[in-house]
Amino acid sequence: MKSTELTWFKSSYSDDEGAECVEIATIPYTIHIRDSKRKNGPQLAVPTTAWAHFINYCR
Repeated sequence: MKSTELTWFKSSYSDDEGAECVEIATIPYTIHIRDSKRKNGPQLAVPTTAWAHFINYCR
């Protein structure tokens, strides 16, 4: 799926100064992750189950 077809959401931990901005886009079964400062840069796509495990680990 192309980046332009995704709806991106910025992390609530990202500030408006442009530092450390993370965005995610969700589609069924996949979470896309990118640096909001590099919208055309590399992205990471992980299964939703892996994302859920990661979030639980971070808590």
